[in-house]
Amino acid sequence: MLGKTAGGLYWMFRLLERSENTARMVEAGFRMALTRSTDSETEWKSVVTTSGVRRGYDEIYDHYGATEVIDYLLRDTRNPSSVLSVSKSARDNARLVRTALTTEVWEAVNENWMVLTDLLKVPVQEKDLPAALATIRQHSALVRGALHGTMLRNDIYDFSRLGTFIERADNTARIIDVKYYTLLPSVSFVGSSLDNVQWETVLRSVSAHRSFRWLNQGDMTASAIADFLILDRRLPRSLAFCISQVVAQLDALADDYGVRMPSNDMAGTLNKDMKSRDISTIFDDGLHQFISEFIAKNNALGLQIETDFRFNK
Repeated sequence: MLGKTAGGLYWMFRLLERSENTARMVEAGFRMALTRSTDSETEWKSVVTTSGVRRGYDEIYDHYGATEVIDYLLRDTRNPSSVLSVSKSARDNARLVRTALTTEVWEAVNENWMVLTDLLKVPVQEKDLPAALATIRQHSALVRGALHGTMLRNDIYDFSRLGTFIERADNTARIIDVKYYTLLPSVSFVGSSLDNVQWETVLRSVSAHRSFRWLNQGDMTASAIADFLILDRRLPRSLAFCISQVVAQLDALADDYGVRMPSNDMAGTLNKDMKSRDISTIFDDGLHQFISEFIAKNNALGLQIETDFRFNK
């Protein structure tokens, strides 16, 4: 199965993952703002910047207020990456590949769109934000549950999971980068209790706080948290785990089709690079630089997958 059907499956799950991770990005910004390490506009500017939508935002607004940023990221249809926009696009893709989906997956995707359309029909107030973000995450999880519980483990499943992990890798990297862009008032705050609180916020935003505590009791440091989020293959949202899963799905497709694509080699190279890294070297070379390079390589891999499997033909 190549071409538009494969592309529809791949992009449906990329978009569903983007919806959830945009909610996680907003949560990271919201929690960071509560620390008041800098003025609120700096906190929300960091979220817009790392989300990759700053150009579009700046064409509409001349400041970074919480109300405006939250609305732009969650429900503004002028933003193609807003939760409302991508949930609709995911449903549209699901309709195109309806015959490749089980009834349960289709109903979960359709319900996700209906619930979020109702939830986001009016601006979300800050006091209601935690509950709204939880609803977005919950319905994304329901779609994943339907996929895992009802779909055959064939190329349809592989393309769906490919989209999930390419998008998740991108968004976990961006959430980590929010910490870099949340400019602390002074370098003297690095390693301080405030710095550690902000790193803990990043953990909570990717639902990894309790898992980290189980594995690293008492070691709530920037280095330990970054190592967990980037290199720990036990964490399903770590960069290393996501890339290992991309490799696994591409290998499964190579077995199905009897041919290895250039994307197989690209993913394998990126996976080997992640295995050769250690967190001290990443910090020495620059965390932001590492994250920026990772996002670029992950995006290139995504484009190669689209080319290899002829999504636009």
